[in-house]
Amino acid sequence: MVPIQYYLLLSAAVFAIGVFGILTRRNALLFLMSVELLLNAANINLVAFSRFHGNLTGQTFSLFTLALAAAEVAVGIGIILVLYRNFADVDVTEATTMRW
Repeated sequence: MVPIQYYLLLSAAVFAIGVFGILTRRNALLFLMSVELLLNAANINLVAFSRFHGNLTGQTFSLFTLALAAAEVAVGIGIILVLYRNFADVDVTEATTMRW
């Protein structure tokens, strides 16, 4: 059996990569993928603690998180398409000109 610390270290590494991607990238697609990494890090934690405690609650919440991630991707891709259509680029700093 793999110790829970390994799962937590993996989750922390994936979460750190996601935060780094959000803070340093200006491309909207990479921004969206970084948010997905954050959600997957949370899923790793939920499943690891669920296995550690011997119940299925964490895995159930993980399924809800996956559904939330799918909805987030659908909305995010729509926003990215509008951004590309209006500015011919997916740079998130260009969207500041869309304010009133």
